[in-house]
Amino acid sequence: MAADNPFHHQRYTSERPSAPYEVMTATPPPPVESVEFTARLRAAGQLLRAAGVKAIYLVHGTFTGNDAWGIVRQIGRFAPQSTPWLKRMAKNAVDFATRDCGNYSQQCAELLEQSMSENETSRIPVRLFTWTGENHHLGRADCAIRLIDELQCRFAGSTARVLLWGHSHAGNAFALMTCLLGSGGAPRHEFFRAAYSHFVRRYRPRDEVWWRVHKLLRAEGNPLSQLQIDCVTFGTPIRYGWDTTICNEPLHYVYHRPAESLPEYRAKFPPTVDEVMRAAGGDYIHQLGIANTNFQPSLLDWRSWFANRRLARLLQAGICPRDLHEHLRAGMRVAEQGKSVLVDYGNPDKAIHRHAAGHAIYTQLEWLLFHAEDVSQRLYGSANQGSQQIVR
Repeated sequence: MAADNPFHHQRYTSERPSAPYEVMTATPPPPVESVEFTARLRAAGQLLRAAGVKAIYLVHGTFTGNDAWGIVRQIGRFAPQSTPWLKRMAKNAVDFATRDCGNYSQQCAELLEQSMSENETSRIPVRLFTWTGENHHLGRADCAIRLIDELQCRFAGSTARVLLWGHSHAGNAFALMTCLLGSGGAPRHEFFRAAYSHFVRRYRPRDEVWWRVHKLLRAEGNPLSQLQIDCVTFGTPIRYGWDTTICNEPLHYVYHRPAESLPEYRAKFPPTVDEVMRAAGGDYIHQLGIANTNFQPSLLDWRSWFANRRLARLLQAGICPRDLHEHLRAGMRVAEQGKSVLVDYGNPDKAIHRHAAGHAIYTQLEWLLFHAEDVSQRLYGSANQGSQQIVR
């Protein structure tokens, strides 16, 4: 982590990455809920229990949350009592429309929890964590704040181990969370000062979650220092830097199919429409969702708009909008921190609305066993091989 700015941003370069990575070809697992599927998933669960994992959180990405466009927050300005109901209805609608397409479903959580357990006493809780899903700095910062609050409420003072799975920009929320927990008083103060207009509003109730975490992080040190946090990201665009003293080395999965004319760690740009429709190069949202592709909060909610603008100066310092095309051409697939696993899942047999330009494949139930086995093997020991390594 950069000493002068805990909230540093990763660089965009076409040079060979210094961080470790592998290129792999995934072998399709057996059918979901088959005898072999359950047995292998249970073996992965044994590794997690042996490592002391007490909970797994599945965190969805952008646009699949409970207020992706900030509309509920704006309505809440005038009718705050309706906010919980509106968020619940919005998330239910998203879950119904997407199921497991770029979204962690309730079925996924229940299947993972039940299949990894030998009995009720050995069960590791698998929880769905919901955030707004907004595509901007403030939305991801809000996710990080609420994750800290969740972990503090459930695991304060605990030496337990927690596994976080994050799809898309949820992984960048994890990165912000580590930087918040790992930074000192002055950088934290700068972060909350930038977002102050969002969570403390004159003449209206303040955001109690932000306020609790604000008070929690006023002091130096990490209030969750005894908690062991493991972070796994799936299709997370390269953005914010990590504080790897807070979590163990993050593990990044990226759907990638190397181009013949480029090194195996780079993606072709620009792709053709046909390539995007077929996900010929892998996950195009991972490639395109880098810095300066945010949406903005509505100007009607000007306090959040200003907070997002101020957070951009802190979280994206030195990244110029005019350099976006150059950064896209770099096509970097490997994050600067942690270990990246570039996985070829093969040709998707679904239409683009089901694979979302390659970005939805990570959350689909058919690949749940592959991910569970590979994650458990890499983080906690050896597990049944669900893939074939090609390049290291």
